[in-house]
Amino acid sequence: MNKEVKTQKAPKALGPYSQAVKSGKTLFCSGQIGINPETGKLVSDSSVKEQAAQALNNLKEVLEAAQLTPQNVVKVTVFMTNITDFKIVNETYANFFADNKCLPARSAVGVQALPAGALVEIEAIARKNN
Repeated sequence: MNKEVKTQKAPKALGPYSQAVKSGKTLFCSGQIGINPETGKLVSDSSVKEQAAQALNNLKEVLEAAQLTPQNVVKVTVFMTNITDFKIVNETYANFFADNKCLPARSAVGVQALPAGALVEIEAIARKNN
């Protein structure tokens, strides 16, 4: 049976979808963008580094709402409106997953636009180990 996972510590969904859905031992996290959940606005209009850091923090909050951590993440997809930002996003991403013994599988995709004018969006799949 599927169960919705939600937290007020991450931005509410911008449309008709869940922040995450738990199915068995697997958590499917919707894409997070760099919105500050307290203000409902992007942390920066122009800094992909700040937006990526906030998106990852939002992801962490969703994981924690499901009693998981970044160590449980097995797959990540990163969407960027400017693929030349790949190196900047990579640095922020590497810091976020620095404690992982096994880094998640990942795809990075260049896209034309993202919701709310975001520069980066990060979605993940996590799995409980036991």
